[in-house]
Amino acid sequence: MKILNTKNKARLAIFAVVLFIFFLVSYFDFDVKIKTRTESNVEKLTQSDYLQKEVLPENGVELPVVWGDIGKKLTDSGVIDSKKFEGLYNKRGGLDDEEKSLLYAENNGKIIITKENSGFILNIFWALGLSNKNSVLEKGPMMNPEYGGAENFASTGGWTLSKKDAMNYYSKFNFINLTKEQQELVERVSKNIYRPCCGNSTYFPDCNHGMAMLGLLELMASQGVSEQDMYKIALQVNSFWFPGTYLTIAKYFGMRNVEWKDINPKEVLGEIYSSGQGYKRILQELEPEKIQGGGGCSA
Repeated sequence: MKILNTKNKARLAIFAVVLFIFFLVSYFDFDVKIKTRTESNVEKLTQSDYLQKEVLPENGVELPVVWGDIGKKLTDSGVIDSKKFEGLYNKRGGLDDEEKSLLYAENNGKIIITKENSGFILNIFWALGLSNKNSVLEKGPMMNPEYGGAENFASTGGWTLSKKDAMNYYSKFNFINLTKEQQELVERVSKNIYRPCCGNSTYFPDCNHGMAMLGLLELMASQGVSEQDMYKIALQVNSFWFPGTYLTIAKYFGMRNVEWKDINPKEVLGEIYSSGQGYKRILQELEPEKIQGGGGCSA
């Protein structure tokens, strides 16, 4: 009986050792496969071709707002001097039929922003943000006396495509009327949307990108776009205005095995990633992606 027990114990010990070895081999094999798949995925997520398809869709992005006759109002009121505006674009090959429609027609539908027209879209929303009456312009940082007046910023002094001086149109027209709740939404969202050309949020629209984004936020809020979708669209538009920047940010996330479609737009648009300071921090870890396009800080 004692001999039988001893044999059983020996068999049990051998079985335990074999089972342990099998588990150990399986674990390391699984771990290697996971690491291999992760490394392969990271490599895919950081390739330029893949990044461009994700960040800058070839067919562009449809903005969830109807433009209507806003362009015509901007030209009729002198905020946009059609001769100056078309003269500028004649040097760049001229405006196409769709762009002329956005300037002069009354029944425009939704706008599609693309790599090719992103600069044009930047300029018409700049004109809208500058001229539409809003408390962000009248009571926000733009009016801080420390800066010597709102006329001293790139978003005002740099707008040279109007019939008169830009300040003649500053927060002057009720092109877009917002309810109290819609205005609060614009202010809340604008304080968390930064731009990599400087360290300020859209709530302080001291350059053309900030002023254009303010105009876009006002239009989205007025047409019932949700806060979540406002951030989503703002990131897509910012990506077309700063393509190299957001391709680099997408690569930064890809290196951490995070796909661009899975990122939180509100987080990416915040100061940590989208401000000038935040982007500089990212550039300490990787080389920037280089691509032509976008719009500079002038018309």
